[in-house]
Amino acid sequence: MGYKSLAECVADLEKHGHLLRIKEEVDPYLEMAAIHLRVYEEKGPAIFFEKIKGSPFPAVSNLFGTLERSKFMFRDSLPRVSQLVDLRSDPMKALKNPFKFAGAGLTALSALPMQQHLFKSAFKKTTISQLPQIVNWPMDGGPFVTMPQVYTEDVSKPGILSANLGMYRIQLAGNDYIKDKEIGLHYQIHRGIGVHQSKANAKGVPLKVSIFVGGPPSHPLAAVMPLPEGLSEMTFAGALGNRRFRYFYDEEGFCLSADADFIITGTVYPQENKPEGPFGDHLGYYSLTHPFPLMKVHNVYHKEDAIWSFTVVGRPPQEDTSFGALIHEIAGSALPQEIHGLKEVNAVDAAGVHPLLFAIGSERYTPFLKERRPQEILTIANHILGKNQLSLAKYVFIAAREDNEELDTHDIGFFLTHILSRVDFKRDLHFHTETTIDTLDYSGGGLNSGSKVVVAAAGEIKRTLSSVLPAGFSLPVTYGAYNFVMPGILAITAAPYSTPEAAAISIAALNAELQSQTLDGLALIVLCDDAAFTAETINNFVWVTFTRSNPAVDIHGVGEFTTNKHWGCTGPIIIDARKKPHHAPELIKDAAVEVNIDRFKLK
Repeated sequence: MGYKSLAECVADLEKHGHLLRIKEEVDPYLEMAAIHLRVYEEKGPAIFFEKIKGSPFPAVSNLFGTLERSKFMFRDSLPRVSQLVDLRSDPMKALKNPFKFAGAGLTALSALPMQQHLFKSAFKKTTISQLPQIVNWPMDGGPFVTMPQVYTEDVSKPGILSANLGMYRIQLAGNDYIKDKEIGLHYQIHRGIGVHQSKANAKGVPLKVSIFVGGPPSHPLAAVMPLPEGLSEMTFAGALGNRRFRYFYDEEGFCLSADADFIITGTVYPQENKPEGPFGDHLGYYSLTHPFPLMKVHNVYHKEDAIWSFTVVGRPPQEDTSFGALIHEIAGSALPQEIHGLKEVNAVDAAGVHPLLFAIGSERYTPFLKERRPQEILTIANHILGKNQLSLAKYVFIAAREDNEELDTHDIGFFLTHILSRVDFKRDLHFHTETTIDTLDYSGGGLNSGSKVVVAAAGEIKRTLSSVLPAGFSLPVTYGAYNFVMPGILAITAAPYSTPEAAAISIAALNAELQSQTLDGLALIVLCDDAAFTAETINNFVWVTFTRSNPAVDIHGVGEFTTNKHWGCTGPIIIDARKKPHHAPELIKDAAVEVNIDRFKLK
């Protein structure tokens, strides 16, 4: 639908039974987030909060809480926008079938941003402290904006068509921020805003930043879309929303979205940082306090009937899971067009997205070897690890499509069974050490610091995975209960992790014990704090295993060896997925707040 505003979208959702309205006053400290999480877990509707303690503005959340609701909001434009993204990824399609794709060019042209001056009188001014001060998790450093659209321009090439619109969290208060005058921006330097900041720093000038909140739902979706090179977020927002992105500049030269509900403008000066965080993040853990860019607030604008938009992130699945599903609907075909030989890739949501990738590629090389082995898919894996957000992955499991045309990266158990049945542990693990990982991932040795591993499988089945241990199976006395996650994968409760030295001694003892046993049906052993929890669901398994391990440090193997700097093992691999002292704490709901929100009718 071509919504002109967030209010129009809210009204449409309510008309069609997709909205829950809460009339009673709600505390933005933990209560709003707790309500959101409870409704989301029940696959419930969007939520409109009429009265928020300490703020004159209402708020809405869970707009994108289900794929069905997301597709409902964009029911008139999704097919044409998918075609547009597909065409930008492979322009030759237009030449081969000009009549089929004739509308895509018109869609892009009619979606170009439109500058107008008529909207200036529609905005009033307020302050940061008057905005809903929503705190999602008990240890959060303060209130955050969790559904922002952060707009910046290239100082060397100003103008909206070279601008960046991204979604980076904003801390509104707390820590050392001066009330109403300073806020914190959290983003990684390789993102679009980071590139703009680097250019501004090089010129010694402040970076102008405009933060939009609300507006038509096409705007926040555009801010998170992995768009093809040359297709601007503002143009995409116009195409998706059936309404051109309208904007103007204020007296200080800041770009303002005419359709946004709120706009915060400010400047980021070179090398000016302040502590930001903690923040309960999408891996299911807190990202801790670190220096991040400081934004000095100039103005806070709002519409007359403005609605604040927010979400809650935490251990997946959450609302951003549905965001990801919608993105896949729109742009799922784009990445294989960019990486030759790639058939499919899935950033596994249950593992926190960035820690774990499943991929399928072509293995068409036919050298004179006695058996097929990973070759082309290794090239594809390296390409994946050099691609935008995919470069943050720690674990890449990649399979050859030719071995099973029915393989599906979204079926976790089926895909892992395929890989673990075929992988040669002596040959097919390839490590990248002392490299960068996700800023939010604390499994490595420091901020942004860790390792990666590619696990590649091509060829015939090498082992039959089993859920039965051999007679006489035994473990050292320091290990406790064990449970099968699925055939071939065993979770073992280990003593709490203390030091690397103690871990090395314990794992060496385990390795010595297992080397004398026949473990043909076992491919992966996970050392964890609670084997029963880890094995309870496949989602628990991938979350524990891949968020609590640093591949180069925590992968071991029965009969491990190193030859010509290549690591391998003769028996099952062992991943130490226990909580480590340097890990960030996991997200735990506040029990008292959970009881308090029972007073609301959420169904």
